[in-house]
Amino acid sequence: MSHVIRVKPTQDGTYTVYRGTLVLMSGLTRAQAESYEASLAQSERKSDQSIH
Repeated sequence: MSHVIRVKPTQDGTYTVYRGTLVLMSGLTRAQAESYEASLAQSERKSDQSIH
């Protein structure tokens, strides 16, 4: 089972992308963080489909 991917703002105005409690990338703009989150979600969907 995959952990939830989420984007959270930081106090310095940048955004951090998490998978569960693991930080995947930080210091991003909101647009960068959302794009990264979307690409991760898409690749997870592709790998889930290839397993089933």
